[in-house]
Amino acid sequence: MQAMTEPILTTLTNGVLTLTLNRPAKRNALDTATLDGLAQGLARADLDRDVRVVALRGAGKDFCAGADLTELLASVDRSAGENEQAALALGEIFLVLRRLPKPSVAIVHGRALAGGAGLAQACDIVIASASARFGYPEIERGFVPAMVMTMLRRSAGEKRAFELVATGRQIAAEEALAVGLVSRVIPDATFADDVDKLLARLAGLSPTAFALTKQLFTELEQRSFTDGVLLGARVNALSRTTEDFRRAVTEFLRP
Repeated sequence: MQAMTEPILTTLTNGVLTLTLNRPAKRNALDTATLDGLAQGLARADLDRDVRVVALRGAGKDFCAGADLTELLASVDRSAGENEQAALALGEIFLVLRRLPKPSVAIVHGRALAGGAGLAQACDIVIASASARFGYPEIERGFVPAMVMTMLRRSAGEKRAFELVATGRQIAAEEALAVGLVSRVIPDATFADDVDKLLARLAGLSPTAFALTKQLFTELEQRSFTDGVLLGARVNALSRTTEDFRRAVTEFLRP
């Protein structure tokens, strides 16, 4: 049994690996131990065949308030090189989530701020409760929303993204949905049940089909329209050779 003091709580149930940020008194701020725990959990997700979906949650009232300000303040006297290496601990989490061939789902309640909003954005799907709030308040603390800006700009577009980082204001879940930060908003009353249904649905999908879909989706970002269509044709052809495809179509056509 895991101690409740561990920064990341890990459970695997019916193919869903849940990684829960477990610093509720600190609004699940991301310190070194938490980032290490996330990295270990995602490494397991990549290698463990029993893991079909990764779900990120936050314990307590909030999803994640971003970087641990105590650790950030302590970094003032370190060299730029040392601080870049420390920043990349979170950056690598973003990159691993991008490369992971299995679906990742951020389950957001309460506040997702700064690096916490970035952590949610790094997931393939972001599900928010109706009362959730998102924001990038780094500028209010004399800081820069540096790594998270790459994902924010792609999701929200230039004007909306810049307004959010320039003002640091928090937005409600419905506005986050409208600007592209959230995949779906669910009423608080049905949030837990609806999230469980979504995770079960994802866990029941073909792992090979999802891996190919995600890889193609990611690669299309850097390709022209023509190259994208041609790459799609190759992936289409490859997917027809998989055992998952043969089984699923046979079952669908069965009288």
